[in-house]
Amino acid sequence: MSVIKNIILTTLFASVLPCTSNALEYNLGGADFKLTGYGTVGMIEPEFDTPVFIGDWRVRGQLSADLSDNLGFGVVYALDAAATEKGNWSREAFGFFDFKSVGRLELGFTDSVARKLGLGLPDVGGLRINDRPLYNEKITPPDSVIADTALTSGRSNSLRLNLVSVPISSVQYGVSVAGITDNYDWAVDTGLKIRRPSGKVKTAYSIGLSFMNRPDDFDNEIYTPGVTADWRAQMSFGMNLQYNSWIWGTTVRVIYDDNPIGHVSDGIVAGTGVSYDLLQYNVSLTYMFSDTGIWNHNIDDFIDHMLIGSFRYKYSANVDGWMSIGITSKTPFISAGMRLTF
Repeated sequence: MSVIKNIILTTLFASVLPCTSNALEYNLGGADFKLTGYGTVGMIEPEFDTPVFIGDWRVRGQLSADLSDNLGFGVVYALDAAATEKGNWSREAFGFFDFKSVGRLELGFTDSVARKLGLGLPDVGGLRINDRPLYNEKITPPDSVIADTALTSGRSNSLRLNLVSVPISSVQYGVSVAGITDNYDWAVDTGLKIRRPSGKVKTAYSIGLSFMNRPDDFDNEIYTPGVTADWRAQMSFGMNLQYNSWIWGTTVRVIYDDNPIGHVSDGIVAGTGVSYDLLQYNVSLTYMFSDTGIWNHNIDDFIDHMLIGSFRYKYSANVDGWMSIGITSKTPFISAGMRLTF
């Protein structure tokens, strides 16, 4: 009964929240400022027992201006719950130049091109499946779990230069170079996305590659120990297919560490999911498989399965409520909450 009671209370609370615009935008004498974000509150009940509070939020501000018809520049600062949980005071902080007929140059602390051009799994819940999932913060895995299928080589722990093209005949590509950090000597990432948005069936594909030289206690994965090795190589692949209101996606990420020292944190993670939209209602079913330590035959690798079904109801353009039920790390759970966007 406590599960049903909490879901009802969360739904009623969300239904009376006021609406705001989709984004806060201002024109500052030729420069444009845009503020976007969201806030999520709710609860999760591992093993359908005692409810535990969960909260998530993100705020992103961008200030930009045009120097000419073909050249613009700006700065971005973003902060979210995932960053503060690791003791960081920025999720992104970088400057950029937009060469509007060619592409973009970014310099600062941000995700690599491989991650920005990557694809995620369909999910309508509020547990952040595609970015450091919230359920593993409340349901601690019994061993190391690679939770993100999108390739990453850090964002706020090293200075990064991104070069990414504009879409050319449905193809977009880029390269990242990172360094000046205590966590590795240098890293190079590349990304490619192919989109076919026209026709009855819409498709998108992504490929990412990354090489990191001498990682030293690099712990960007929140559910695996920091890696120290001679080098780390990563590869990711993603596909999304949309037919009317149906979306099907699948993603795979492979991580290999050469001569790792201490705990093993490489392996493979793969996921697939499907979602369906009907007016104000959305449903999704997502499955993820993680195998950590697959390349090291001196230890037993750890395998984890995750299955989550989610439902979302949109009260307005800015307020919605969600509910999820699933199992991860052998622990069943139910979760519900509401989200406000601006």
